[in-house]
Amino acid sequence: MTKNIFIIGAKGIPANYGGFESFVEQLTARKESDNIHYYVACRRDLSENKADTFEYNDATCFNIDVPNVGPAKAILYDVNAFKWTMNYIKKNNVQNAIVYVLACRMGPVIKHFKKQLQQYNGTLFINPDGHEWLRAKWSAPVRKYWKYSERLMVKHADLLICDSENIEKYIQNDYKQYTPKTTYIAYGSDIVKSTLTETDQIVAEWYTKHAVKLNNYYLIVGRFVPENNYETMIREFMNSATDKDLVIISNVEKNKFYMDLQAKTNFESDARIKFVGTVYDAELLKYIRENAFAYLHGHEVGGTNPSLLEALSSTQLNLLLDVGFNREVGQEGALYWTKEENNLALLINSTDQFNSQELNNNDELSTKQIVNRFAWTKIVSEYESLFVK
Repeated sequence: MTKNIFIIGAKGIPANYGGFESFVEQLTARKESDNIHYYVACRRDLSENKADTFEYNDATCFNIDVPNVGPAKAILYDVNAFKWTMNYIKKNNVQNAIVYVLACRMGPVIKHFKKQLQQYNGTLFINPDGHEWLRAKWSAPVRKYWKYSERLMVKHADLLICDSENIEKYIQNDYKQYTPKTTYIAYGSDIVKSTLTETDQIVAEWYTKHAVKLNNYYLIVGRFVPENNYETMIREFMNSATDKDLVIISNVEKNKFYMDLQAKTNFESDARIKFVGTVYDAELLKYIRENAFAYLHGHEVGGTNPSLLEALSSTQLNLLLDVGFNREVGQEGALYWTKEENNLALLINSTDQFNSQELNNNDELSTKQIVNRFAWTKIVSEYESLFVK
């Protein structure tokens, strides 16, 4: 008996975007069970294949059109994808399907869809993602909407799949009036070395262009937003005595946040600090991670962060902001810093003196976290047993 799983909320596959897209890519590509068939919503405007439906990774992908209505576009995309799903379920009398919604954007209409789904004995799974309502980029009314939407999604879900134990605790505590049913399945990562070498043209050009030397830089990779604590990391790095560079791979625009950051830290006066833009080539990014001296991670909001997992699997030394999400992932495979003045600067000064034995020990401990707890094979198998069950 085939179990039909409809996945809504990722921009689509093949994955060219963020965490949810990579997750769906891995889930479909690594499918082991013959008893599961995936249907994946894709945004037509971002899709390489513009057909109404197409096959990819043995999954049925369905393209959804969504008008450009500003910030509400993501909500409308989820709503239209759920409409498509319900039409398909009705037309083909699909019984016992699972609809798995990634993120809590469509709270105000979820009850309506849940009722329709129940008529076909379907089940609603939701991934609550991170604390979207805490992100600084949203205005107060938008944050209010996220929190309200999250509450309704939690209330109507048959099961919430949390990719972070801290998010699971938060759902259980903040919404105990609904006695939510939750489970924890982590996000995944790989331990596969980059296929590139030092002599490859793409590598040589990138390092020459940015005047960066192998193993002689601290690295930050992440969205350029206040809750990733760029201000603390840059200021503390400037206060440290290291002669290594700080390489920042991010979607930086010279916007208000950038200008405020420059005004507060005067980082442009420090030649060690290098904003190098984004790196879209996955193999090159992996190579840059592998050849960093250390990785700095200041993410404060959200669950298991994909870029942190990549760092633990690739970079020898990881210095993480000491919050529950990061501790839960890094455990003894990382070193931790707080936002107190000089805390990170002193940590950088001490790690700068590490000998090769200390660096190797840290490298082994961080890699072990990925192998034991976050390998994609393990994550996919946990999802499949949940879906089939």
